[in-house]
Amino acid sequence: MNPFPWSDAIGFGLGVLRLPPEQFWRMTPRELAYAVRAVRGPSGEPMDRAALGRLMSLFPDKA
Repeated sequence: MNPFPWSDAIGFGLGVLRLPPEQFWRMTPRELAYAVRAVRGPSGEPMDRAALGRLMSLFPDKA
């Protein structure tokens, strides 16, 4: 079993969904998975580093 991809989850939650940290940390992994699916659509594979990089470049975490 692979460990939970925290860096990807945090990057998506804070960078793409732009959740405040308090709201992100109150989410369950299942809630985050539903939010990811709502943005990316259904997927049989977890997000890889390249996909996260593309999302982060499309939605930079800058004011």
